[in-house]
Amino acid sequence: MRERLAGASLIELMLALTVGAVLCGAAVPSYQQLLARSRLRSAVNELFSAIDLTRSQAIGRGGRVELAPLDPAGAQWKLGWVVFVDRDGNGRPDPDEEHIFTHGPVAEGIDIRANLSSGAPPYYIAYNGAGRSCAAGNSQAAHWGTLSFRQGAEVRQITVNMLGRARICDPGQPGGCAGGP
Repeated sequence: MRERLAGASLIELMLALTVGAVLCGAAVPSYQQLLARSRLRSAVNELFSAIDLTRSQAIGRGGRVELAPLDPAGAQWKLGWVVFVDRDGNGRPDPDEEHIFTHGPVAEGIDIRANLSSGAPPYYIAYNGAGRSCAAGNSQAAHWGTLSFRQGAEVRQITVNMLGRARICDPGQPGGCAGGP
């Protein structure tokens, strides 16, 4: 008598591999979208934390502290940013000034646009010793605006009001970014 061996035939194995490949192919785009959203959320939270650090350092030191892009022209936030004590009031992190924190570039594909009350680069966010947003050369003049993060169709914003309060919002959600922080 001949015993039959337990196992799968070649046809059953090929069918199982085909079904597995189809399921993996369907899951990859969703996984890529999840990763992109995660990278965007991470970049927003990291810059928001740097804003919070800038404000708390200004309050703790009792004087002006700034956050600015690392880009030499002061325009490209996606290249990274630095929190520093701006002694000369030029809005740029000079080598002889104290650098409190530096963050490198954000993930590839994330674009960050600034719409700040200073208008044109060099961009910066500054706080005075009272924790209020201020201009680089004048601790009494308010400075506010929005930083918009975009990756594909996903958009998030950080808004800083005239008092210096920052918040994160999603313009695609009900209520969007309307209203104050």
